[in-house]
Amino acid sequence: MIAVLLSLQRLDVPITMSSPFDLTNESAYQQWREQKLAQAPRAIEELIVDVRDPRALSEAEHGALMQRIRRCNMAIYASAAHEEDSSIPRLLGRQFGLDHLDANWLADEDGVSEIQVSGGTRSGFIPYTDRPIKWHTDGYYNPPRRMIRAMVLHCVRSAATGGENRLMDHEMIYLLLRDAEPDFIRALSAEDAMIIPERTDEDGVARAAQSGPVFSLDEKGALHMRYTARTRSIEWKQDEPTLAAVAFLDELLATDSPCIFRARLEPGMGLLCNNVLHDRAGFSDDPGHPRLLYRARYYDRIAGM
Repeated sequence: MIAVLLSLQRLDVPITMSSPFDLTNESAYQQWREQKLAQAPRAIEELIVDVRDPRALSEAEHGALMQRIRRCNMAIYASAAHEEDSSIPRLLGRQFGLDHLDANWLADEDGVSEIQVSGGTRSGFIPYTDRPIKWHTDGYYNPPRRMIRAMVLHCVRSAATGGENRLMDHEMIYLLLRDAEPDFIRALSAEDAMIIPERTDEDGVARAAQSGPVFSLDEKGALHMRYTARTRSIEWKQDEPTLAAVAFLDELLATDSPCIFRARLEPGMGLLCNNVLHDRAGFSDDPGHPRLLYRARYYDRIAGM
């Protein structure tokens, strides 16, 4: 978890002279960079806030979560709310201006997905298995009108072993890529940088191919990242700048960078974020106590940023 003119024109977003994501505005970038590095968390413990009930936060709890989100686009809450109640992520999200759920076809009727090992149709999709999931941002295969900008992941039951997440602020990824080579940003902001091929089923085309940039800006100038580390069902633009940028990003995500946080959500804990980059380790379930998380994905960005 950037803008050249091509991708910004697609989103109808003008580059302002004060934007740190304008590659021609080095002074704005350096000012933003200095502040970003100064406020960056150094340990996962800095992201965690104890709350009484995520469905009804106190003013102090809300403020503590927002303070962390402003620093690194994510926060983790810890509570005693671990009952099977899918309203928990929805009610939490509403307190942060998150109203427009991505009610995808695998979600339940309320738009919230139950992330657990499942049979039937869901078993063909990795989140509903016990297998590891590579680095990604949610909804990287969605069209622009359904871009996932924020997410709540709430734990009801953790796995017997495994299931940890690694997390990385997409703005920090931008910073490290730009510091290494500004042309990486230029390449990954192209309209055709990353293509997700169409998905077919017995009825034909279930999801059309989706082309787009890795980095883009929303209408308010906030940075968005669209990415998956999958090597199957993805097509990268076959030019030298794009392939070099992807290789650098792959190497970065394979390191023990202090910008990468590791967390295992336990019952009552949850992640609230602006769709930061994340992965999931494989896990093993207790047969009588299977892992269950609720996931709510939003077209909105967290308010107050």
